[in-house]
Amino acid sequence: MRTTIGTPKPRERLTRDRVIDAALTIMDTEGLEAVTMRRVAREVGVEAMSLYNHVHDKDDLLQGIRLRVFEEFRYPVLIEDDPFENGRRIARAWRDLMNAHPQMLELLAEDHGPPDSLEALRPMEIALAVLRSIGVPENEVMQVFHAFGGYIQGSVMMERQMSFDKHGGLAELAGRIDAAELPCVVAALPYMADCDLEQQFELGLDLMLDGMRARYGA
Repeated sequence: MRTTIGTPKPRERLTRDRVIDAALTIMDTEGLEAVTMRRVAREVGVEAMSLYNHVHDKDDLLQGIRLRVFEEFRYPVLIEDDPFENGRRIARAWRDLMNAHPQMLELLAEDHGPPDSLEALRPMEIALAVLRSIGVPENEVMQVFHAFGGYIQGSVMMERQMSFDKHGGLAELAGRIDAAELPCVVAALPYMADCDLEQQFELGLDLMLDGMRARYGA
């Protein structure tokens, strides 16, 4: 009986997009420290030197990841006559993006230069436009933008840290705390366990937007 040997499947062509996609996958699943030229090369099935035909160096690779993540930003539908609701929707969209790629926070912290792509600036453009529509003056708009950005990034980091109670961390902590010494902490422990992350984020937004209404008017 004659056996037919199948034709080998052709290797997928290596491109810059494929290299960056592989690096982003590694960052999301293994952490930013795992993103090395050697590791990415292994992911796409080539030698490390082959990557340099598509990225200049590791800094170029990381810049490509930043751009790829910003390209995933989902622009919300904005309301013509409610700039404060627009501010809420923009903040939610930024939070969703950071939650989809939590390691992006560390990557942004290591980036000390301005974005080198217009695509990376488009999410910032729409956020600044919303702040201006609220009535934030030009000399304060970047300060307000950074305040919101700090709140969003800090919230995402805190949400990741609050997973310790999955292993009974709060119950163990409660057993070690003297209520007479730390009464406020003891009183807050039940609410830490029941904290809804969505409600927590929305409450923070309410506080920030209410402050903007008080400062800049409706």
